[in-house]
Amino acid sequence: MDVKNSDAIGGSLQISTDVIEKIAKLATLEIEGVTDVSCTTMGVKGIFNKRVNIQKPITVELIEDVAEITVRLMIAYGSKIPNLCEKVQTNVKSSVQSMTSITVSKVNIIVTGVTLETSVDAE
Repeated sequence: MDVKNSDAIGGSLQISTDVIEKIAKLATLEIEGVTDVSCTTMGVKGIFNKRVNIQKPITVELIEDVAEITVRLMIAYGSKIPNLCEKVQTNVKSSVQSMTSITVSKVNIIVTGVTLETSVDAE
């Protein structure tokens, strides 16, 4: 689905929902404590230690040029979930609105898992 804005100078403007999803993903990953934007779960293939994606990690629903965004994410163990999710909601909404001029009515957060952050300085 595209957002169409016929007020663009000299033509029309279309912004794909894929672009909105990408902006939301990058805005989410900017928040400390978010380890991944993912909806991976362990399913039947979990026996073989493989992750299975059952949905898109970020979905955008547009109704009359107003976006409702759902973000599925993994967080670092020890993170304060309510505070972290509030930061993600604020950053996603602000980023999408400032870059696209599309109104964001809601940013829904679904925490799909907790991970242990490992240090790369393990020498």
